[in-house]
Amino acid sequence: MLGATLRIRRFRDIGRLIGLIPGVPSGLGMGVLAFALMAAILLAGAPAQARYASIVVDFETGEVLHETNADTRNYPASLAKIMTLYLAFEALQNGDLKLDQQLKVSRRAAGMPSSKLGLRAGQKISVKDVILSLVTKSANDAAVVMAEALGGKEYKFAQLMTRKARALGMSKTRFRNASGLPNRGQVSTARDMSVLARALIRDYPEFYELFSTPKFTYRGKTHRNHNRLLRYYEGTDGIKTGYIRASGFNLVASVVRDGRRLIAVVFGGKTPRSRDRHITRLMDKAFGKIRVAGVRKIPAPPAPKPVQMIADLAPAPTDAAAPEPTDVGEGDVDMAEIGSSEQAAITLAWGVQVGAFYKHRSAERAALAAATRAPEQLGEARVLVTDIRGRRGRIYRARLVGLSESGARDACSRLKAAKVDCLVVQVDASTASRSADRQTAVN
Repeated sequence: MLGATLRIRRFRDIGRLIGLIPGVPSGLGMGVLAFALMAAILLAGAPAQARYASIVVDFETGEVLHETNADTRNYPASLAKIMTLYLAFEALQNGDLKLDQQLKVSRRAAGMPSSKLGLRAGQKISVKDVILSLVTKSANDAAVVMAEALGGKEYKFAQLMTRKARALGMSKTRFRNASGLPNRGQVSTARDMSVLARALIRDYPEFYELFSTPKFTYRGKTHRNHNRLLRYYEGTDGIKTGYIRASGFNLVASVVRDGRRLIAVVFGGKTPRSRDRHITRLMDKAFGKIRVAGVRKIPAPPAPKPVQMIADLAPAPTDAAAPEPTDVGEGDVDMAEIGSSEQAAITLAWGVQVGAFYKHRSAERAALAAATRAPEQLGEARVLVTDIRGRRGRIYRARLVGLSESGARDACSRLKAAKVDCLVVQVDASTASRSADRQTAVN
């Protein structure tokens, strides 16, 4: 009430001043005063923009299983770092960054407030350590290091973040910095953050695995992952927390159960503990809804970019087990070396890879969809789904095989022209020929 009284007094003073301006009728001054009084009353009684917001979506279908204030603009806080990491992963895949590349710490980066690693101006830090510090510690100084490496200036990098948000369909999001530190112009919504989480998991599944990193050690100091759901809520494998005073406690979480991944977003928790309890209740209800009634299927998101494996980025295993196999990428040979007796079939031992997935059926569906984008080149191809072991389970690679080398390259060129990412791959000739008997035919 006192605040409203002070505002009214200020408006009264403004009205008096207007009435004293030469040439301005006193009645006009009183009219302005009346308008000011009405505005003050309305502002005093109007509800503030809702800070709390939430949404739960099915990762594969995009089906919304729950939403409250999902399109209300709120401050994302450190959820903004999800986009910072998305652009970092994109730069790594494009070759603009390397994991062992050393990035210089500017005076501005070193001056960022907590949460931070405590970087010093002039020192250098590897891309690998920057990424892991963002995932676990949510380090603001490291976020600025990455922003300056990719954008030159942080504000320019924020412009890149906003443009990428628009490209992904995040229509109500604006970024002003790489860290999520307070800025009145930096806003997002629960729905937009669910879009970003789905895009990151879809486009960079192997990089996404880093979000389940339990802890990160830098220069002798260990930082535990802020996402406590990883430790106690079954099936959680990422992704990011966030907090500033103006936003409350935010969280984007991904949970996989019975082969189904759900993404949940909560803005405006009062405490970390109450936020975590609330998001787990939302998840429990959503999984229950799926089990009891199922959900209406809608078109799946576009096929993801081919996986770039990053075994050297993940924390070292704690036991003495042998390292897990990794995908060697373009030009790899799936089986044993092709023998001389098979040379006649080598000409058809090529194909294109159009994605990597955590589900066999998703990989098969992506391959069939890609075939429709290049029917002339892939009309006689066969779908072959191969799998490799990743740190969190099997990864299924979607391939169209039974092509000559030139045919595979022509097909990949056509797919890229249709905005479908692909790799030209060489496979075992006998595997390619046997795929006709045990894999799905394109036509």
